[in-house]
Amino acid sequence: MLASPTTDKHPIFRKPQIFNRFPELVTAESTRHGGVSTGYYSSLNLGGSQDTPENIMQNNLIFFTALGVPFETVAKAHQVHGTDIVTVTKADRFEGFDALVTNVRGIQLAVTVADCTPILIYDPVTGAVAAIHAGWRGTVGGIVEKTVATMQTNYGTRPSDCAGYVGTCIDECSFEVGDDVARHFTEGYKRWDESAGKFFVDLKAANRDQLVKSGLKPANIEVSPYSTVLHNHDYFSHRAEKGFTGRLLVTIGRIS
Repeated sequence: MLASPTTDKHPIFRKPQIFNRFPELVTAESTRHGGVSTGYYSSLNLGGSQDTPENIMQNNLIFFTALGVPFETVAKAHQVHGTDIVTVTKADRFEGFDALVTNVRGIQLAVTVADCTPILIYDPVTGAVAAIHAGWRGTVGGIVEKTVATMQTNYGTRPSDCAGYVGTCIDECSFEVGDDVARHFTEGYKRWDESAGKFFVDLKAANRDQLVKSGLKPANIEVSPYSTVLHNHDYFSHRAEKGFTGRLLVTIGRIS
């Protein structure tokens, strides 16, 4: 279960507990609280939207300062709902990638979401980390499996050594889709609802199972109990807020 950084009623981030046994690691998942943005983006908007760049930058500084991470060490990507992976050797902003991997200490990987599924992976043997943004297209495209395979190729990662986290995203009971989306998912991850005349898709289960299929041990995987829709008071949701919303940020990196 996610742990909040304080006993405050509205923490600015929560920490996946699966990584607690690794003191060299900095990991967190932001909430929507504690920032400077107003209106639709209130208040800790950390990514792409119609919010002002100045607010987004100030929110990033608030968030990463709270983690003790210098912002100049953060590596992000302009995400495109695909399956391309960038191998990061220096902190930068990369174009057109939905997953980032590195084994370099002092680089903090980050992805932003507002209903899509964030996934974090840590290999404590080689020191490799990964941050993944899995939209429904990325999920059916196997972005999690591809990322684990990239870690194996790049760093000699053994998946059985890894810990993984499937983060807060839209929940199954809220992800209502038409046949155009549902047909891409196997029966185990979609449910037909007769009264709604729609399918419902479970992105958390689909991405967790990709971690298991890749070789991670089920006991080494944590799945967030939170939903961007059901817990919209704490998290931004593109669907619940009809597109007028901010972005959450999920991050992982080893201390330099």
